[in-house]
Amino acid sequence: MKATTLSTSTTPGEQFRAGFTRHIIHTPQLLTAVLDVDGGPWAAPDPFHSHPHEQITYVVDGDILFLAEGQDPIRLTAGDLFAVPSGVPHSIQLLSVRARLVDTFHPIREDFL
Repeated sequence: MKATTLSTSTTPGEQFRAGFTRHIIHTPQLLTAVLDVDGGPWAAPDPFHSHPHEQITYVVDGDILFLAEGQDPIRLTAGDLFAVPSGVPHSIQLLSVRARLVDTFHPIREDFL
């Protein structure tokens, strides 16, 4: 397998719903998505969701509220990270006008490809 690169400044992202654009890079076992979220601040969080993938997210820019079932909400800003184990319902609420998040998943999210 050869090395792959991705420039989020020169490669168009996929707008998968209003206010959400993502750029994806992956190997056979690992997927990273740069997620740009616009249209904030939101009055309420996104609906909770879960997936079988482990997830780690790095907040590059903006302010979000991270919510996970059974835990108190946590305000996160640029430089913060959160991890979500497989199967745990979770969500975010955009607190700033926009945010950039870097999501990493294992195994890869086939539904994103």
